[in-house]
Amino acid sequence: MQQHRIVFATAGGPHPWIIANALIDRFGAIDVIVEAREPRSALIRRRIRKFGYVNAAGQFAMMAWGVLSKRLVAPRIERLIAGEGLKASPPDGQSVIAVPSVNAPEFLAEIRRLKPDLLFLAGCRILKPEVLAAIPCPVLNYHAGINPKYRGMNGGYWALASGDPENFGTTVHLVDSGVDTGGTLYQVRGQPGPEDDYATYALRQAAMSRGICVRAAEDVLNGRHSVLPSDLPSKLWYHPTIWAYVWTGLTRGVW
Repeated sequence: MQQHRIVFATAGGPHPWIIANALIDRFGAIDVIVEAREPRSALIRRRIRKFGYVNAAGQFAMMAWGVLSKRLVAPRIERLIAGEGLKASPPDGQSVIAVPSVNAPEFLAEIRRLKPDLLFLAGCRILKPEVLAAIPCPVLNYHAGINPKYRGMNGGYWALASGDPENFGTTVHLVDSGVDTGGTLYQVRGQPGPEDDYATYALRQAAMSRGICVRAAEDVLNGRHSVLPSDLPSKLWYHPTIWAYVWTGLTRGVW
């Protein structure tokens, strides 16, 4: 069997490692590039410009709650990981290449050095058009939402919060210059477990998605991939504000 070289790029975290490990289980060793987290100051400035001070403050409060809630429900997260047989951390012996950003020159230098047959993204920054254009191989992205209806952030949560539970799911798509706008190769839909909430949706979605990530990579590497049509509306989503999250929890029972 022909040996293909896969590079996996991420900012780290449990749910991207679930996807990376699914690829490792199928293809053997892969190269992993981990970008540094975006400086909080840059993120704050960008959100304020886009949403204004009040909404940006509400989003950052929600982001802080998201971090805290994962600590508070750590036993529940451990049960989910064990129950689904998830591999949510780097495997023993896995080397990691650190770069400042997937949009930094260091990233492109590593891509040129590694010469991958496929670049697979999960949980990292959006590639700038000039960076994407310089990558000499197909690029796939794992997105925790159903495209194009739930592009951007927290797709599973937004489907539930919008009263659209049939679109709780994920997408593997080709990467273009937009935000989750590339051609869809595979999607999977499911339901959260009875204990799931904002702190665990991403893990539940990653658990559902291991198979489609592997199939999409196989198809692209073998030159047999095809794009799925969609008649869904297209919308880009961000973090909810803390007050919108509380209101949705109280009125719709979606936490």
